[in-house]
Amino acid sequence: MDNQEQQVVRNQSVVTIGDWIITMILMCIPIVNFILLLVWAFSASTPVSKANWAKASLIFILIGLILCILFWGAIGSMFIMGMQ
Repeated sequence: MDNQEQQVVRNQSVVTIGDWIITMILMCIPIVNFILLLVWAFSASTPVSKANWAKASLIFILIGLILCILFWGAIGSMFIMGMQ
């Protein structure tokens, strides 16, 4: 087998409007949404467009988490400094 044959074949199918509606409904369920994003982002059977969307969503979640930690860290440090 040469290198091209060893590459994982990605699902190039089109994601329908109905699939996107179901996806958006599932994204409203806490915890389930994060698990599904991980599955969709790293599964070879997921359509490429949906996998890219899931990866981008995970990046936004990570950025939001970092900003939230920085914000509450700053608020906490101001509170501690005010107590002294």
